[in-house]
Amino acid sequence: MAKILVVDDAEFLRVRISKMLSGEGHDILEAENGLKAVETYKSSKPDLVLMDITMPEMDGLSALKEIKSFDPAARVVMLTALGQESVVLEAIKTGARDFVVKPFEKERVLGAIAKLLG
Repeated sequence: MAKILVVDDAEFLRVRISKMLSGEGHDILEAENGLKAVETYKSSKPDLVLMDITMPEMDGLSALKEIKSFDPAARVVMLTALGQESVVLEAIKTGARDFVVKPFEKERVLGAIAKLLG
């Protein structure tokens, strides 16, 4: 299956997503902020990234821009809370391929991943 990087500052959410995806046969990497996400992306070259927008040290939008600057083909799905529509639009313009609104349904996350990994 795919190597997926899960990026969120909330540990419980990373664990929840990681368990869900590893249960589907994916290899999971985790990062707790955008800075770590960029480092992990560079060193591990995941097939896909699920990334929160609001995080300390480096937010998801900045991390997305950084990742896209050295890998224009990066497949990134943004995780967003309700009410962040303008940030989501900016993320899509920057190159995010999809977004999932929290609290999310398992089927929505798996569907976004399946669509991008095709």
